[in-house]
Amino acid sequence: MQDLDDFVFLVSSEIGIPVTRDNVGASFDELPRWDSMLMLALLVMLERETQRRIAVPDALESTSLLDLYELAVAP
Repeated sequence: MQDLDDFVFLVSSEIGIPVTRDNVGASFDELPRWDSMLMLALLVMLERETQRRIAVPDALESTSLLDLYELAVAP
């Protein structure tokens, strides 16, 4: 995963959430079918793609996919 476009593609293709650059910052409540199982699947995918551990408590503070992306790629 190199950039936000890669993230959007992965979320759309692997998680099945219809997301674009335009709505990646939308709150989780606005996403169709969003639930805690999708959050867990997304965290597993992000850890696999970035080869970095993502702390679940930090992820739970996220309010959007963009927040999770920033958490995953933060230095």
